[in-house]
Amino acid sequence: MTVSDDLQVRAAAVRDLPDILAIYNYVIATSTAVYTCEPVDLANRRAWFEERGRSGYPVLVAEAGGEILGFASFGDFRAWWGYRFTVEHMVHVQDGCRGRGVGRALVEGLFAPALALGKHAMIGGIDADNAASIHFHERLGFSKVGHLPEVGHKFGRWLDLVFMQRILDTPGAPRA
Repeated sequence: MTVSDDLQVRAAAVRDLPDILAIYNYVIATSTAVYTCEPVDLANRRAWFEERGRSGYPVLVAEAGGEILGFASFGDFRAWWGYRFTVEHMVHVQDGCRGRGVGRALVEGLFAPALALGKHAMIGGIDADNAASIHFHERLGFSKVGHLPEVGHKFGRWLDLVFMQRILDTPGAPRA
């Protein structure tokens, strides 16, 4: 599929959940981008979506020609108080649309909401063998900050996890 000039990033709505579910379950079934093998159902994605809303966190979709091409969001990096200025993002793009600006538009769309919430840092957890995602994040200003060997297991093999971080410009945010 060709991503057209009418690519639009917008806040997701409940009506988008079946498309988000399809993209997410495809990623689960075919890649190590998510370290689980079990597909989720619509109730799971609805609960996830509602929790993001209660937390004030965005869920964005990229749409072109009336079709949802990808989605992105962020949530707490860790639940403890000291991590309240850090979020971990996720971005998933429909198969056949990767490398065409969809992921970039989605991740860039997360920066303003993160800043508006007073966030200082954004983290991405990426499978170490996913060179394309690592390079993608580097182009968006993320830096490798950690490599955890053999912390995941999927498809019969051990997986390394790379953490990448982008410091967001948050004037006035506490540094202590």
